Amino acid sequence: MIDFGYLVDRLGAYVATPSINPAFDPGGGEAPLAAIVAADLQALGIGSQIIEPMPGRSSVVGVLPGSGGGASLMLYAHLDTVGVEGMEAPFDPVVRDGRLYGRGAYDMKAGLAACIAAAKALCDMDGQLAGDVLVVAAADEEEASVGMQAVLEQFHADAAIVTEPTELQLCLAHKGFAWVEVEVPGVAAHGSLMERGVDANLRMGQLLARLAGLEQEIRTRAPHPVLGSGSMHVARLQGGAGWSTYASRSVAQIERRLLPGEDGQLAVRDIEGLLEGLEASSPDMAGRARLVLERPAFEAFADSKIVSVVSGAAHRVLGDPPNRLGFPYWMDAAFLAAAGIDTAVFGHSGDGAHAAVEWVDLDSVRKLSDTLAGAAVEYCR
Repeated sequence: MIDFGYLVDRLGAYVATPSINPAFDPGGGEAPLAAIVAADLQALGIGSQIIEPMPGRSSVVGVLPGSGGGASLMLYAHLDTVGVEGMEAPFDPVVRDGRLYGRGAYDMKAGLAACIAAAKALCDMDGQLAGDVLVVAAADEEEASVGMQAVLEQFHADAAIVTEPTELQLCLAHKGFAWVEVEVPGVAAHGSLMERGVDANLRMGQLLARLAGLEQEIRTRAPHPVLGSGSMHVARLQGGAGWSTYASRSVAQIERRLLPGEDGQLAVRDIEGLLEGLEASSPDMAGRARLVLERPAFEAFADSKIVSVVSGAAHRVLGDPPNRLGFPYWMDAAFLAAAGIDTAVFGHSGDGAHAAVEWVDLDSVRKLSDTLAGAAVEYCR
């Protein structure tokens, strides 16, 4: 049985502790919250380890050992949040009408509190599990996932449950993404010297017109059963040095959302094909595309035991089996699955991820925690 008072208390404490990813606030970091989570695990009698691949970028791993011979299960949440611009009292958790408000309440300190409360319930069962249960609170999910990657260098489990918010639905897949930077050259010259200058921005315009066609073509490719189609957008354009100067270079930063089976090299090849077409008509237009960052898509294993176990546990808690669907945004689930860990995603309800008003439904967090504990009993026996 989940201790609901404990659950709400710990969620409030986590929201009250700033853990902004430094990508959104250079003075941020996860270390203060990681210390609190480690202390909470220790208070439950669960040994924990802090993993810090970079100063201040702390992740926590707690291990509740089983009696031996059973499968191991990882319960996952991330520590970091985005920034707080436009928020009033973001670190002052307020409970109102069954909701808890504050930065990170929904994305995803509720998942963290649910994991800790589930671990407490499992500790209270005293020795009924054969397999180990790992509680992972990871840094840096909101940017480059250095926390999860460092954790996976030292820890492994047979299965994992990622507690990103899913509105109490079972996520079977999520999209990946690739960031591709494209540069088109020009020739700098004074604006009065049209015979010398070549406008890189106008050249980029020719490419943008072709990118619009590619974006539509991507949407017509074979869809994924639960994710639908991939997508592409031009996130940022940069070019030019002043009003009276021909732009010597123009740069486009492009994001491609990837389906399972697609990768960043595919995204680059598609754009390179457009550049080659432009060069064929204008030989001096030698643009280039480079892959800046890539994160793979996630898809649950076809024969996933943990998907079945979580579905059954959620059915018992909710009264009905959870819906099974895909999500368009990226999660650390992709790294877990790539490491050979049988992974499912199931989380709480609420709203306001990355928004000025963020809240989580507390009853959904209780149901999530109940589901986690029930899944652990079933999977680790």
